[in-house]
Amino acid sequence: MTEDGRAPVEDADVCVVGAGPAGALTAYTLASRGYRVVVLEAGERFDRGDDERRMEESLRPAHDAGELWNMETGDGRDAYTSSGERYYPLNAARVKGVGGSTLHWQGMVMRLHEKDFEMETRHGVGRDWPISYDDLQPYYVCAEKEMGVAGGDDNPYAPPRSQPFPLPAFEPSYSDSLFSDACDEVGLEMHSVPNARNPEPYDGRGVCVGYGTCQPVCPSGAKYTADVHVAKAEDEGARVIDRAQVERLETDGEGDAVESAVYTTPSGTYRQDADAFVVACGGVETPRLLLLSRSRDHPDGLANSSGAVGRYFTEHLFVGAGGTVDQPTRQNHIGFITSESHALYDGEDPTPLGTKLEFLNYAGPSPAIEAMNADEWGDALLEDLRGSYGNHVSMGGLVEQVPTEKNWVTLDKTTTDNLGNPVPDVRWSVADREAEAIRAANTVQNDVLGAMDADVGWTVGPEDTGPAYHHMCTTRMGHHDDESVVDHRTKAHDLENLYISSSSVFVTAGAMNPTLSIAALALKTADHIDDDI
Repeated sequence: MTEDGRAPVEDADVCVVGAGPAGALTAYTLASRGYRVVVLEAGERFDRGDDERRMEESLRPAHDAGELWNMETGDGRDAYTSSGERYYPLNAARVKGVGGSTLHWQGMVMRLHEKDFEMETRHGVGRDWPISYDDLQPYYVCAEKEMGVAGGDDNPYAPPRSQPFPLPAFEPSYSDSLFSDACDEVGLEMHSVPNARNPEPYDGRGVCVGYGTCQPVCPSGAKYTADVHVAKAEDEGARVIDRAQVERLETDGEGDAVESAVYTTPSGTYRQDADAFVVACGGVETPRLLLLSRSRDHPDGLANSSGAVGRYFTEHLFVGAGGTVDQPTRQNHIGFITSESHALYDGEDPTPLGTKLEFLNYAGPSPAIEAMNADEWGDALLEDLRGSYGNHVSMGGLVEQVPTEKNWVTLDKTTTDNLGNPVPDVRWSVADREAEAIRAANTVQNDVLGAMDADVGWTVGPEDTGPAYHHMCTTRMGHHDDESVVDHRTKAHDLENLYISSSSVFVTAGAMNPTLSIAALALKTADHIDDDI
């Protein structure tokens, strides 16, 4: 046994790298079927009893989300570079730890649409997936049950369902009703949002009590986080080793199979052997680990005979507009979105790229922050605060980005992390086609706000769009080993026992938040591993 208790597991059947939603669900599924599973997680195991303290700190301007979840600790573990056309703030919305980025995610869980799997066939954009919506639908059903998804049947644009949501949808907010009248005027349909949070007790977790701090922390536990399934995996006998940074995967003498994961803990470096390996590190760290695992047999990086590892880095692009109305919106900060519109999603005019519109529950800038930055005090300050809070309305949305070789994750060999390994370099840009889709969404958003007689104060368009921090497509799946990294079963083309469970295997991005699809693919991956070993 190692000094810090993080020794390798003997006779492991499966080694999973990463304890976010993909790794947690894969590990739990396999452990529940009797396999000896070990999970290696680079980050720490957080004490969830501290979540109320985290909530209180999050409300203070001096604390950001990264600080609450110990990102960028100063030792270089989370270092990265960004050398693309647009700077990519990688650490702004990721968490390394047991539970991964679901520890501070928004909690929106939509299925991809049928067209997302067939963009090349339907629109000549990107590549088709080697699987269809119908192939993934049974796993969507299971993923919704595992996570506890609250949703309704009021979305006329949603793909077909074989079973209802496990929980009822949240009621629309008061500001949603203001948007509803405006949407009726401009002919835009609204509907509820599927959320991975509890409107009623579910799976041992309590009901949402409205703290309003879903990002960066849910103190009540009503919002799903992947440490739920980490704990379930451990109950089934899995071993989870935190603060275990996997530096590389090593292959056997023939180079045909992964033999061990080399990982470093606070007390030393160790090798974890297993019969099968699952890389579940997300869309950036997954390709980085494969590239770090270059060897004589795999000189360009592991599973990279296609050259596609790290290529096609894809995001969702934020689009938004907002302002004020001459009436109270009766909104405290709810913390999550209750209504959206997929009306623009499956169209072709002016662009076939998917667009999802969101009606944000936003009352205005924080009175506490406004007061701290004010030049006046007393009654004058109070009057200003009353005029700047409680009458704001805003719309957001996501626009699909097309995978391109121009956007990719590679290694920056001039910059190293705390273990001396090259850090990821994220190269990111926005294309003209995507800018066109953003402008089209802005037009609809401003039409809705205009129908509300809102005084529009800001718009996020093509020039200042930012990422949604959804990292996808960097180890994409496909039929052929000369253009993709994994097959339709998410097994690496080049290796007998390496699987990837991540949004990195997406082929196109759609415009839907990816976590439900990540979960569905993780469950599918677990089935295939079960078949193989």
